[in-house]
Amino acid sequence: MARLQKIRRKVINRDYYISAHAEDEMLNDELERADMENAILKGRIEKILTEDARGTRYRIEGAARDGRNVHVICRFREKYDL
Repeated sequence: MARLQKIRRKVINRDYYISAHAEDEMLNDELERADMENAILKGRIEKILTEDARGTRYRIEGAARDGRNVHVICRFREKYDL
């Protein structure tokens, strides 16, 4: 199964965690959880970042519900890594 499909499945199942940093960024950008979910469900993986000791990150580019272009960074815990 493709990486993006696995990420989307986590969103659909509400099987994910939003970090405090991400919540702060969302607040600053006037975005809600639904905007982030929309970007993931309708967007694409723009970049895969592998040089992080905490694990691979996936930068997803997509649209918020109001059409603004947003970027969402996703990371899986090691046992769930893609």
